[in-house]
Amino acid sequence: KFFLYYGDITDGLTITQLIRKIKPTEIYNLAAQSHVAVSFELPEYTMVTNALGTLKILEAIKNINPKIKFYQAGTSEMFGLSPPPQSENTPFSPISPYAVSKLSAHWMTITYREAYGLYACNGILFNHESPIRGETFVTQKIIKGLINIKKNKQKKIFLGNLYAKRDWGHAKDYVQVMWKMLQQNKPKDYVVATGTQYTVKDFINLATKKLNMPIIWKGKKLKEKAYYNNKPIIEIDSRYFRPSEVDSLKGNSKKIKKDLNWKPKYNIHTLIEDMIKKIK
Repeated sequence: KFFLYYGDITDGLTITQLIRKIKPTEIYNLAAQSHVAVSFELPEYTMVTNALGTLKILEAIKNINPKIKFYQAGTSEMFGLSPPPQSENTPFSPISPYAVSKLSAHWMTITYREAYGLYACNGILFNHESPIRGETFVTQKIIKGLINIKKNKQKKIFLGNLYAKRDWGHAKDYVQVMWKMLQQNKPKDYVVATGTQYTVKDFINLATKKLNMPIIWKGKKLKEKAYYNNKPIIEIDSRYFRPSEVDSLKGNSKKIKKDLNWKPKYNIHTLIEDMIKKIK
């Protein structure tokens, strides 16, 4: 019962035609240029896709059927420089084109909800990973890289800031929340997170332990290397540093846990195990 339709999120005519044809009762907008680093290289495309794409969907809903429920995929990156833990009451302070574009979509969703009475809500989801995560994202890059190194298919992994702190959850938990948000009587915006925080280096250490790959870190901060079998397998490359970096993200999901009786089934350990299992 799954049907795939081709279109372009930046093409308002396509969106309108598809909604008229499909007649959905719910729309989940997960379409985006979602890579933070890429957004610095393609800021205009990121803004057009993420911000205007959302606007085009909202306009189509308003004009075709205002009873359609709408979910907008927000991001913890919108909090930017605001210190953790971040909740629904934390001020937004975006520092990347990606975060700015998503914040625009966030406020547009609220505007259409309040101005036209649409059932439109935002899920401010913190980092969520899965075995099918794209290889350009750091978690999958680490997992696949380590497995390839262990199989002698790859020699090194090149990374940027090892000390960025993130709140990592499993996409399986988070997509259930998206659905739950659209089943309420009234639309509300929520932060979705695990409430735990790890650095990229922590993630590497946990993954290598589960892969039985004892590593040793040598060198100074920002120039250190991880050695496995006396060979450097992880090195820092300045190409992977962003012009501006969000140092610390950790979510406070008390509101959604109370309202929707939700809590994550996965933690970072079971997440990494799931990612490893899929690749191996």
